[in-house]
Amino acid sequence: MAALKTTSRRSTTSAGVLAYRNGARGLEVLLVHPGGPFWRKKDGGAWSIPKGEIDDADAPEQVARREFAEELGPSASIGPLRPLGDIRQRGGKRVIAFAGEGHFDPAALISNTFEIEWPPRTGRRQSFPEVDRAERFDIEFARTKMLSAQVELLDRLSAIVTVAENDKK
Repeated sequence: MAALKTTSRRSTTSAGVLAYRNGARGLEVLLVHPGGPFWRKKDGGAWSIPKGEIDDADAPEQVARREFAEELGPSASIGPLRPLGDIRQRGGKRVIAFAGEGHFDPAALISNTFEIEWPPRTGRRQSFPEVDRAERFDIEFARTKMLSAQVELLDRLSAIVTVAENDKK
């Protein structure tokens, strides 16, 4: 009888946080730019919410909080989270998103790292940061920076913040 071949499959679901604040330009969101050689020269349509893979046993909100801290560093803090629902990215990955008021200075970015063979087929392995930049953008400019499937999260955030502001009146 042939041995069973096991393969490791990457999760098809991630959880993340769309951090926001009311800043000088109105509502601002914090986005991250992926690190590594594949993303080095990409900017428009490359930025994302901080997010990470989730396993069936994980609670999405806890994964979102963990990934926020891992991708940004120990100085990143996020308040109570509110669900934004989920979206499906072009490659099929489902992203469960949360929104929360975030306090983080992008200059304090300390991301975790990953290792890949680079350059390809050389046998050499190099480490790269998962996130090489973090920046705050106003909602309209964020639309030009984000992965296209995640832009919908900006509309959901705007609706939640507008309702919250109206409730305070």
